[in-house]
Amino acid sequence: MIGSGIFSLPAVLGQLGAISLLGWILAAAGAYTLAIILGKLSKAIPESGGSYAYTKTAFGDLPAFLVAWGYWLSNCSTNAAIALAFTGYLSVLFPFLETSLFAFGMTALGAIWSLTALNFYSIRSSGNLQVLTTALKILPLLIVAIGGFFFFDSTHFQPLNLSGESDFQAITTASVLCFFAFMGIEAATIPAENIKNPKLTIPKGTLIGVTLVVLLYLFSTVSLFGVLSPAELASSLAPLSDAGVLIFGKNSSYIIAVGACISTFGALNAWILIQGQISYAMAKDGLLPKTLAKKNRFGIPGNGLIFSSLLVTVVLVFNFSESFGNLYSFMIRLTTVTSLFFYLSAALSFGYFCYRGRFGFVWNIKTILLSLLGLGFSVWLFVGSGWEAILWGLGGIVLGLPVFFWSKKQNQKLNRP
Repeated sequence: MIGSGIFSLPAVLGQLGAISLLGWILAAAGAYTLAIILGKLSKAIPESGGSYAYTKTAFGDLPAFLVAWGYWLSNCSTNAAIALAFTGYLSVLFPFLETSLFAFGMTALGAIWSLTALNFYSIRSSGNLQVLTTALKILPLLIVAIGGFFFFDSTHFQPLNLSGESDFQAITTASVLCFFAFMGIEAATIPAENIKNPKLTIPKGTLIGVTLVVLLYLFSTVSLFGVLSPAELASSLAPLSDAGVLIFGKNSSYIIAVGACISTFGALNAWILIQGQISYAMAKDGLLPKTLAKKNRFGIPGNGLIFSSLLVTVVLVFNFSESFGNLYSFMIRLTTVTSLFFYLSAALSFGYFCYRGRFGFVWNIKTILLSLLGLGFSVWLFVGSGWEAILWGLGGIVLGLPVFFWSKKQNQKLNRP
């Protein structure tokens, strides 16, 4: 979960004002609700694929394909957003990136393809990189969050709403943006078959992880709003580094930027791994062309990995004309729209299993309330993402339908005697 969101989101939220802190709280509540649902489903169906596996069990191949296809697309836009955040913080160390759109874009693409190459040749090396970056990523957040309370200016929280929209619309927009930083709550359910004692490990790890991340996000965001004015936040490419300068002096910005680069680079590594695994899972089940399930000589689904990174490249290239803030915000909303089907379907599957009394679930007030909360939160975020992101997201999912029917037809031909 801790990747680029918490390092770059404050710059986007600064445009809304301190009212965006309510968005953090609502996004956290929704993430916790979905974590509970995913945890319960992983106990009942400890299969790889997460919501894809649950949806397939509940509703069949086509709904499962749409869920996985949307999640796959969300991985692509997620990786585009993370690559932008990584390059934004790298510009603190190399200022020419701020003034050259070409250099900025090539650096973002370089990060994507270097990590694609790493995951193509060695999962073990990718895993080692992940362990290292995970250990280092929390340090800059804590340094700025704790130091910020010694330079706290409460006037930065007034006026509360700077968006020009109603309070409700501003909170809704903030919740959509903030939920992006919680994406990853489902990641433990995807490789379920490779996890020891998944019925216990996945629910426990997911709930503990969400709880700790919520506390860290709220703490660090409040601190950032207290140190930087809304105008400073809104114009910043690297808000944590800018706050570090005010707190610890100019040289500290480099330390914070290095920490943010490590975190975003590690997050990009993890999501590139996942994008290859999702396309592999669908292709293995005959819901995508079989070539995407083909493993290279290192035992890695290299075709799916490379094709996914090509999609990420297309998303970035077609949107480079936007400013950093607008582009990053759009990537977040597009990611949220396409991934919401994953969470929405999990809530629907949970409600369906409870209603039907399957896998030991029961239909009572507690499970009904949990299903409705998960469903309602997902729909609310979907609507709050805006028409542009919704149309792009739905268009991307609809484009998957011909792929589904073609893949099914090809699979049937291969299976004929």
